[in-house]
Amino acid sequence: MKFSLTFGLGLLSVAAAKSTVNGTRFSIDGVTKYFAGTNSYWISFLTNNKDVDTVMDNIAASGLKILRVWGFNDVNRKPSSGTVWYQLVSSSGSQINTGADGLQRLDAVVNSADRHGVKLIIPLVNSWDDYGGFKAYTTAFGGTKEGWFTNAKAQTQYKAYVAAVVGRYINSNAIFAWELANEPRCKGCNTDVIFKWATEISAYIRSLDPNHMITLGDEGFGIPGASSYPYGTSEGTDFVKNLGIKDLDFGTFHMYPSSWGVPNSFGPGWIKDHAAACKKAGKPCLLEEYGTQSNHCTEEKPWQQASRALVADGMGGDAFWQWGDKLSTGQTHDDGHTIYYGSADATCLISDHVKAINAQ
Repeated sequence: MKFSLTFGLGLLSVAAAKSTVNGTRFSIDGVTKYFAGTNSYWISFLTNNKDVDTVMDNIAASGLKILRVWGFNDVNRKPSSGTVWYQLVSSSGSQINTGADGLQRLDAVVNSADRHGVKLIIPLVNSWDDYGGFKAYTTAFGGTKEGWFTNAKAQTQYKAYVAAVVGRYINSNAIFAWELANEPRCKGCNTDVIFKWATEISAYIRSLDPNHMITLGDEGFGIPGASSYPYGTSEGTDFVKNLGIKDLDFGTFHMYPSSWGVPNSFGPGWIKDHAAACKKAGKPCLLEEYGTQSNHCTEEKPWQQASRALVADGMGGDAFWQWGDKLSTGQTHDDGHTIYYGSADATCLISDHVKAINAQ
């Protein structure tokens, strides 16, 4: 969604990762089934550990197992003290912030997730400008967003950041998967650009961490089945081709019909087509983001039903955008898609969904 130093941590260390693929399904802590999850970009930047624990308490109590959180926060200028930032990207010398207002905030999320049995998907850069993204790199090193994938200086710094974050949690059971980027796009590019980049970076992450899963984080564009915009390759991605990359363990796709100029009835077909591609590739599909800005239960429930129905045919799980909660500072960000804990929409799209999964 468009929105807005390596060392071991004793509390996070365990013998081996417990999130894996099992054919076209996921296995978590020895259980192989369809899993439900959600997204919370903002939890990575909370400065109150009690707030982090509150969110994890509520997510775990709801029966959700997968949580996708931002693992990036790139800046081109150091902000004022107390403002969270993870990486300063600069042509005169970049810096990865491992301090109390840096990656220690992500530490708190990983620690809490570990205690609550929640598994994290962590994307390592944003394609959008929020929290830095590709733009932070091109501001420092020049070039365009489309050129970011082949920009040598940008890629060198990106890989340094990847190494720092991956190495920090290499032994953590809380990590579900490393994600190359949030919604990588290369508008108008040959699909080989992202394919070659994803091949290289996924192999690089595998060399750093052979224990955890790796995925791309794309929206699922470029797939046979229809002629509407999302099915085309205009954004530089070929879902089927990328799914074949050896070091990518599962496929991701997102779904925002209103943003893409298609009706909400588009959803079940979009899910079915991706599931078919994943089944053919022998890898699970995760509907990693989805949402509407109104009529959440009415519009999104059929999508969940369509995804669950394909549990034996390529679908491994789903994660709605986005989780909403009440913190010490008040209610979390409402972007219109937000499903707040304890609401009627939460009963429909979380409680009822989890019950249906458990009944399968």
